[in-house]
Amino acid sequence: MSAALPPGTVAVAGGTVVLGAASYVHLGVAGHSLSTEAMANVSVLWTIVMSIGIGVFFPIEQELTRIVSARVVLGAGTTPVLRRATLLTAGILGTTLLLLALAAGPIADLLFHGDRSLVAALGGAFTGMAVCYLTRGVLAGLGRFGAYGTQLAVDGGLRIVLAFGCALLGSDSALAFSLVLAVAPVVATAVTLPALLRAVGPGEPIAWRELWGGLGLLVCATLLSQLVVNAAVMSTKLLAPADSALIAALMSALVLARVPLFVFGSLQASLLSGLTAAFTAGDRAAFWAMLRRIALVVGALGLLGGLPATALGPWLIEVLFGAEDPVLGRFDFFLLSAGTVAYMFAMVLGQALMVFRRHNLQLLCWALGTAVLVGVTLLPGDVSVRVIVAYALGSTATVLAMLASLRLSFPGASGAAGGTSRPMAEAHGPGVGAVGK
Repeated sequence: MSAALPPGTVAVAGGTVVLGAASYVHLGVAGHSLSTEAMANVSVLWTIVMSIGIGVFFPIEQELTRIVSARVVLGAGTTPVLRRATLLTAGILGTTLLLLALAAGPIADLLFHGDRSLVAALGGAFTGMAVCYLTRGVLAGLGRFGAYGTQLAVDGGLRIVLAFGCALLGSDSALAFSLVLAVAPVVATAVTLPALLRAVGPGEPIAWRELWGGLGLLVCATLLSQLVVNAAVMSTKLLAPADSALIAALMSALVLARVPLFVFGSLQASLLSGLTAAFTAGDRAAFWAMLRRIALVVGALGLLGGLPATALGPWLIEVLFGAEDPVLGRFDFFLLSAGTVAYMFAMVLGQALMVFRRHNLQLLCWALGTAVLVGVTLLPGDVSVRVIVAYALGSTATVLAMLASLRLSFPGASGAAGGTSRPMAEAHGPGVGAVGK
């Protein structure tokens, strides 16, 4: 199995498992410790962090992985990249925190039952995401997957410890459980920072446009992708704000249905690094072979995670997350699992488009998927049915659009692995291969 995976996947997998388990433990302990209303607040905050937070800051990791991987292939140092990326990340974080501060009142009233302290906790969580994604991008690009996995493991381990600590102290505060998302990533980043600083080396300066040239498009695409995967909870909060039981149940159900997505996280960093290295070296056959192998792995993950979630989901959210009377059935879990599989395929295809510097096509595909999601959500009918079907159809529409984009943009892709051709970086125009030249 490991032979089918990009180099570095196994090193990251252990940390990903810990971090993924931490999400279940954190929400599960909170569900058994908090009132229904407080748990709904934590669920909404968690959803915002995992949607808007990832949408804004995860693209920094992706772009840094792409740029640093190309520099490694070309023999260029990465210290200039780290310096300018730190300034860029600080600017993005500062803007985000300023917007949160200016809109603290309306955000608290709309999403957190007027509790402004949760808006501050949200800002802390965004800060944690900014520093961890900055460092992870450089580590992945350098191929330092041991340190990358260590950061994930420390982050997840702290979330588990802090969540149980809140419970053992008898805390019934949504703020206490929310601050876990701010403290853990900052500490994890500090632990792995020395390894990062030892790994970077001097090199040629990097132009600002190389850092932010595609970042805006990628941020928009990632925000839309996170909207698709997390919209169910937020849509229910807006359409049925008084139904706290349904909001909490959907949050728990999504966490269960997205087990394969947490595992898939261990593939993303190494996949992007591997695809970029193959692209920069002009190894067309290796590029497409890696993409096909990952598609098979994603399909297997979908089956392994989707079948148990469909069969046992309604029972598990009661046992693990303290959900009240069951409001979701097996067919709901089937649709959530199907949406997750489609979403993972979209993430894989999106990385292929990104390596080719087709950020615009990636954005258009996610925009189409989002349009389908919004259209289905606004249809009349039961709220839970609408938001769940919207997730499945939105993800599927994105996959179909990305397949079409790859087919139209690179008509020789289907047979690329079977023969040789001129270097990919030349065949598809200026891309990461131009870095350092």
